[in-house]
Amino acid sequence: MKVLITGGAGFIGSALALRLLERGDEVISIDCLNDYYDVNLKKARLARTQDHPNFTDIRMELEDREGIADLFATHKPNRVVNLAAQAGVRYSIENPLAYIDSNLMGFGHILEGCRHNDVEHLVYASSSSVYGANTSMPFSVHDNVNHPVSLYAATKKANELMAHTYSHLYRLPTTGLRFFTVYGPWSRPDMAMLKFAHKIMKGEHIDVFNYGKHQRDFTYIDDIVEGVIRVLDRPAQPNPDWNSDNPDTASSRAPYRIYNIGSNNPTELMRYIELLEESLGKKAKVNMLPLQDGDVVATYADVDDLIKDTGYKPDTKLEDGVAAFGKWFKEFYGY
Repeated sequence: MKVLITGGAGFIGSALALRLLERGDEVISIDCLNDYYDVNLKKARLARTQDHPNFTDIRMELEDREGIADLFATHKPNRVVNLAAQAGVRYSIENPLAYIDSNLMGFGHILEGCRHNDVEHLVYASSSSVYGANTSMPFSVHDNVNHPVSLYAATKKANELMAHTYSHLYRLPTTGLRFFTVYGPWSRPDMAMLKFAHKIMKGEHIDVFNYGKHQRDFTYIDDIVEGVIRVLDRPAQPNPDWNSDNPDTASSRAPYRIYNIGSNNPTELMRYIELLEESLGKKAKVNMLPLQDGDVVATYADVDDLIKDTGYKPDTKLEDGVAAFGKWFKEFYGY
């Protein structure tokens, strides 16, 4: 099938494009290559697919209403995976309007493109950040998530609400995926793993917030991609048992679904750092600091619905995933 991937030069988008091309799909990739982080890394990711005959690479911003409309009308994708977004909790505190433009306005343009071009299924990136102030573990897609603690999280929750409206009004099948702390080779420089790795190799101190007591449900990139593909191949269906007197937040009478994709195995940050030290062959120097605004103390994914509906559970061990990252990091950056 023909799949449109937004954010095709991104960490997840480029890995997904590779997998789809390998199995014979046609991929239309759009990315604006903005300078939120190193553009050369984005170009290096794209180079892995650039010469494939079934790969089309387009420069475009989601905020470009006419451009997105023309893109859909010209290429007529069968299915869409929306991964483009202004990412990062920290940056949303400093520059909130960037999130309004990309994550809300831009997502609206994608929804309109799907609506007017008979797209069979829209899969879009949400985030574990939507759980915000929730403390009941593990986080379930059936939990209420109305208390985000960053604007980034609020925009992802808004995407889920916007998608439901289009599923309800226009019968557009939509599936939102709440990703939990994605890591692995080709990761973003603003994420802890890559930031820590550079500082460790340079002998600089790394900032460890909440005094290292954070717990995260670290999820390897290949597991994320497998989950996306399993869901993409299974367009959302209405839930015939949905009851407005006791509404399920993860489904609807409309063709709408929400899933967590996480390892279902939270790990304390200091263990993560230990494994990174082992993979790099060098000890870290750490600054222990208090909790930052916008951060949540722990994440832990309930993936029962993902397993039940797709037969898939992420299973890469953290030790193996961090080792793979360390190998890539040293080769790519020449350490």
